[in-house]
Amino acid sequence: MLRAMLRLALGSAALLTSGWMARALHGTPAALGAGRAEIAPVARRSPNYRDGVFVNLEPSTTLSLDREERRRLLWEVFGSRGASKPPGPIPVVAPAPADPNHTGASACWFGHSSVLIEVDGYRVLADPIWSRRCSPSQTVGPQRLHEVPVDLDRLAALDAVLISHDHYDHLDMDTVVALAHTQRAPFVVPLGIGAHLRKWGIPDSRIVELDWYDSHRIGELTLICTPARHFSGRSFTRNTTLWASWVIIGSRHRAFFGGDTGYTKSFAEIGSEHGPFDLTLLPVGAYHRAWPDIHMNPEEAVRAHLDVAESASGLLVPIHWATFRLAPHPWAEPVERLLTAADAERIRVAVPRPGQRVATDPPPEAPVRDPWWRM
Repeated sequence: MLRAMLRLALGSAALLTSGWMARALHGTPAALGAGRAEIAPVARRSPNYRDGVFVNLEPSTTLSLDREERRRLLWEVFGSRGASKPPGPIPVVAPAPADPNHTGASACWFGHSSVLIEVDGYRVLADPIWSRRCSPSQTVGPQRLHEVPVDLDRLAALDAVLISHDHYDHLDMDTVVALAHTQRAPFVVPLGIGAHLRKWGIPDSRIVELDWYDSHRIGELTLICTPARHFSGRSFTRNTTLWASWVIIGSRHRAFFGGDTGYTKSFAEIGSEHGPFDLTLLPVGAYHRAWPDIHMNPEEAVRAHLDVAESASGLLVPIHWATFRLAPHPWAEPVERLLTAADAERIRVAVPRPGQRVATDPPPEAPVRDPWWRM
């Protein structure tokens, strides 16, 4: 039970206590997605797949807490309702209509890691989750701290939907199925995740599965699957599907979507190979000393930005915070620490409200330092 709950804290919201698990899974088996046997035929073609699982390029350390520390952590994550929740309502902004003439790089953040990335006129929606909970059930599991800024059917036409990995706070069945009906864009995903989508009725013609370093072109847009340092799993079986970060290259601008990852030396390699980037979207929340290698802290996000941007230029937008309680740190701490670290390196940071759009073209379309989170 303890192991299952800690996995939830690491980002796999399906793995709850044994009693909650029964409630979560009752009537919702489809949300679990595909099983190992359905995933394996695609996964086996990857050099990153060994002995039945995908592996990180850099091994991750495991938990080494004593019994009292584990008990305290469980209480902090699942029992505490203090500083880890916002002190008041989170201000949500209705997104402005898409500008068909915009040819730069911009991001409209919808909360957590869900973001619409625009590069040179192309629109890419990354890690969309519109459900009330990041869980296989809408009865139990981490619940939204703010409303979704816009209905899915009001989004402008997309050119691609990107997925970083298959944890419930990044791959949401109901959102995927809805997008399949309201959009014509392909789902571009890491290896193995296509089996989940096929399980949910998404046709093969709409699915593009890539290994690390593979790429896919859509007109003048190039999407490159790049390494991340994380893990995967929607049930008790882990690492049967790949996890990834993404490079998004247009005709003139470049963006980097970190998804969900710990700090990795791969960032410098990605920056050298595909950068510098005009826009970086990097995770800053859900960190804890018990899992230092699979979730970055804010200072590491600044370091990652410098690695991929290759300088203090470019705009850094924090993601993976504010929307779901996945770690016991104070709710606004990720952004406060990020701004302190970024100021020391003279990095431009924009912290949009959920639904707000920010652009790399100076001046940013949203205030870079509007402290809306200080309620």
